[in-house]
Amino acid sequence: MRVLVWHVHGGWTTSFVQGPHEYLLPRLPEGGPYGAGRLGRDWPGSAREVDPALLRDTDVDVVVLQRPEESELAERWLGRRVPTVYVEHNTPKGGHRHPMADRDDLVLAHVTHFNDLMWDCGSTPTTVVEHGVVDPGERYTGELPRAGVVINEPVRRWRVTGTDLLPRFADVAPLDVFGMELDGINERLRIGRDRLTPVGDLPSGLLHAELARRRAYVHTPRWTSLGLSLIEAMHLGMPVIALCATEAARAVPADAGFVSTSVDELAAALELVTEDQDLAVQLGRGARKFALAHYGLAAFVESWDRLLCRVASDTKRR
Repeated sequence: MRVLVWHVHGGWTTSFVQGPHEYLLPRLPEGGPYGAGRLGRDWPGSAREVDPALLRDTDVDVVVLQRPEESELAERWLGRRVPTVYVEHNTPKGGHRHPMADRDDLVLAHVTHFNDLMWDCGSTPTTVVEHGVVDPGERYTGELPRAGVVINEPVRRWRVTGTDLLPRFADVAPLDVFGMELDGINERLRIGRDRLTPVGDLPSGLLHAELARRRAYVHTPRWTSLGLSLIEAMHLGMPVIALCATEAARAVPADAGFVSTSVDELAAALELVTEDQDLAVQLGRGARKFALAHYGLAAFVESWDRLLCRVASDTKRR
């Protein structure tokens, strides 16, 4: 099939385009949020950029939306209605009524069961397709008695991503923070770089290599969907210290690390893992085993293949 999809979340799209279909990514001369194309990503050749002006003469089987405004954009560019799936990546903010509620012309796919529970989608049919990632390999060494954290825009997003909690963890182990727009984090937290080091936004291969050298992965978001960085850290074989919020309780089993709503308990767990490398290795193996079984790429691709085929065929029958 030909699938029209926008490049919104690079990590999720990297997994999505590994499937058996042809993926059309709109590309505008000025780029922008609705015409970014591949953005230079190392994706299969089946993920190709397309000029929106050519879409009216292109056979498109399914449209995958990720933002409400894409619905009108797709219909205008295509000049017709096409079977549609809307992917909801986020937890609800403010009101829980979904912008695609009470629609009978699409299926709404959540990336976590928590999101499916919390969003009010009315009569719109919903499903859950959990994350899956390209396996970076078991690369954990844990040679550095430090913790790795991945947060994008930690200063702007603040309590949502649990940025304010980082000093509690830095009290027991030095933190290395990876991600976009880290400027000002030390000043806002009033913590020195000897305890919290902003590393920056690294290419995925280098990020995986650097994360795997840290003793543990710390996951602090209060109100976000399950981050791909957490799943990738588990694939690497890292033990996890995670705030028990949103989907984390399902994603991190007891033999993979520690999950709690108590920051004191989590800080104590980080201190324990930092001091006991044998325990860290043991938990990391449990994390990788669980991640491969529950968040592997093959299951993700197969689930999306089934959903896309079902949506296309059901709409055609109607």
